[in-house]
Amino acid sequence: MARQQFAGPGLPLYVTEVGRAFADYGLYLAARPLMPRLPAGDGHPVLVLPGLMADDMSTVTLRRTLRRLGYRVHGWRLGRNIGPTAECVEGMAQRIEDLSDRYGRPISLIGQSLGGIFARDLARKAPDAVRQVITLGSPFGLQSDSQTRAHKVFERYSHLHVEKRTLPLESGCAPLEMPSTSIYSQHDGIVAWQACLDRLGPQSENIAVYASHLGMGHNPAVIYAVADRLAQPEGTWRPFRAPLALRPAFPRPDVPRHGSRPAAAA
Repeated sequence: MARQQFAGPGLPLYVTEVGRAFADYGLYLAARPLMPRLPAGDGHPVLVLPGLMADDMSTVTLRRTLRRLGYRVHGWRLGRNIGPTAECVEGMAQRIEDLSDRYGRPISLIGQSLGGIFARDLARKAPDAVRQVITLGSPFGLQSDSQTRAHKVFERYSHLHVEKRTLPLESGCAPLEMPSTSIYSQHDGIVAWQACLDRLGPQSENIAVYASHLGMGHNPAVIYAVADRLAQPEGTWRPFRAPLALRPAFPRPDVPRHGSRPAAAA
């Protein structure tokens, strides 16, 4: 069956992306007094992976918030994310191994944009070490280069990449074995939001928010959803449902149309 094609973000969303990311941070500052009311954590380890051309500074707000909730939160410590270089691929695998040995329990992975694509790869390579995967504006369903405004930046460093990716991404990949949540926004100015939709399954879901692509890591609705997902007891999973007072911040999530994502390999 032919895959459904969709376009990347329009120019108005793209040119306003940075300004809207600052607005997302303003919302975070306004909501900061309410952060202590977020669900408390159980102390399990969490690894946060940054997006393309970003480093651990881009995830510091999210990591600090989750640390205050009681999680053992870590950045990736690999500098700027310029794609799947040898240092990146080997370093992430070593990071998973080190944290697993250190804590003796599965790790939750959170990845923003390209970091989310990496997180899903890591989860497939080391399923016993991963508790759950949460992605923020990650186009793991990308079908063509035209569906992302970041393609030229990614290709600029392609000569350093040791893993060559073909489109569509995740073609033939089986669903993740552990719970997975994709948080996305129809107002994303960098990647097509349709490419962020996961196949629905017994432990997979999509959560829609009103956010920019660059502001995903500090948008208060995103932070709430992440905290809610992390707070679920290990070995259990239930679909996300925002409390009544917060439902205006979470539009009804879209459902991938039949044939828009490639089916898992048999």
